[in-house]
Amino acid sequence: MALATLSGTCAYAQATEQYGTWNDGAYAGGAGSSIGSQINTSQSNNQNNYSTLFGNIDTVAGDAAVQGSAGGNTMDITTMNNTMVNNSQTVGAGSSIASDVNVGINNIGGSVGIQNQAVCNSVSVSTDPTFASTRNFQSCNAADPSQSINTTITNVAGDAAVMGSSMGNSFEADSNAPNMPIWNKQINNGAVNSTVNANIYNVGGSTSLSSSAIGNTGQIIHYNTN
Repeated sequence: MALATLSGTCAYAQATEQYGTWNDGAYAGGAGSSIGSQINTSQSNNQNNYSTLFGNIDTVAGDAAVQGSAGGNTMDITTMNNTMVNNSQTVGAGSSIASDVNVGINNIGGSVGIQNQAVCNSVSVSTDPTFASTRNFQSCNAADPSQSINTTITNVAGDAAVMGSSMGNSFEADSNAPNMPIWNKQINNGAVNSTVNANIYNVGGSTSLSSSAIGNTGQIIHYNTN
């Protein structure tokens, strides 16, 4: 994974041209006169990312939890002031992203949870200011992302939940700012695969199985009612 910083001058000019100026009156058109956060991120992954988990869990008085994950590029941004975010994430055509979980679980006094995920690009932006703008570009050109769960679960006193998911590009943003302009572009060229093979017996509580394969997904939450 390579991390490079984009030109701050270019990002400021681009964001100002598209979204206008800061609403708190502190922005006067220059980087030195603004109050807030200017976040410019660029991530590029051109290698394989593999995660493999093998395990056996037997006779546990409490809960049993198993988790696997593989990702090309991930970014998590949280601010408490006026914010401009310019995010770019790309995964090259020579990459493969996969996570495999193979586990047997038996005789558990509590509950059992198994979760596995593979994702090319993922970014989360959470801000609580007067003004929050986000410009996001994600491109997945990997051969996959793919996840696989193979499990046998027996004799569980509580609940048993198994969940697997694969995603090309994932974008999440939330803010209570009065102004929240967002530009989002996601391109997926990968073959997204999710496989869950589960055998479950003698469960005292509830049981759930879930598997999902998604090319592009986004969630935008704006709390402000103005």
